[in-house]
Order: sequence, then structure tokens, then C-alpha cells
Amino acid sequence: TTGIFAAIWAKYNSRNNAFNTWIIADGPVDAIWIEDLNTVLDDNKILTLANGDRIPMTDNVKIMFEVETLVNASPATVSRAGIIYVSDTDLDWEPVLKAWVLKRADPGYQALLETFIDRWIG
Repeated sequence: TTGIFAAIWAKYNSRNNAFNTWIIADGPVDAIWIEDLNTVLDDNKILTLANGDRIPMTDNVKIMFEVETLVNASPATVSRAGIIYVSDTDLDWEPVLKAWVLKRADPGYQALLETFIDRWIG
């Protein structure tokens, strides 16, 4: 049977999909499955399944890994990934929320959201 990642990959990597899609993998890096994704991370951008099927990555799909550590990742995997390190003490949820509010086009909507945030979140 198809694994969950392959099923998600096949569903969203369709040229008929008019929307941009982000696939976010959140969790520890396992040496076995991350090595299987090396063909996705290199210039080929093709997921090669164990049965030999190959599913190309379309332009409307992006993938992001949110990991705590890269201890189990090989040098080949690390060299293929663009890595951004953010310390948990440097980024709390509040700057992310504030940036999201500021991206709203309507200043009135921004003010309404800020009111709700101040009232319900503090």
C-alpha cells in the first residue's frame, strides 16, 4: 500500500491544482525515510517510491521540514536542504501573530483583530 507521505505527495503534486500547497513535515528526522527524500530535495525534485513509481514535484508545491535536530540526517541530506535555525528563546508565537495581522490588507480589519487579540489572548 502507499504510505501517507506518498499519498499526500501524489494528491497535491498535480498540475491541475490551481493553488500553492505547502507540505510540512514536523517531527524528528529518521535516517531511513529522510534518505528516501533525497531525490525530492535535489535538482530532480522527484519522489521515487519503493515500487519504482516516480512522482515529480510540481511548481505549486513546496516542502518544509520543522525538526528539532539533524543528528540522524546524512551529510547528503543536510547539503540539499536550506536550513534556517531559530532558537526557541528568540521566537515566540506573538511575533508570528503580529506579522499575520499586519499582512491583512484592510486597516480596519487589522484593528479589529488587534482588539480581539488584546481582549481574548492578552
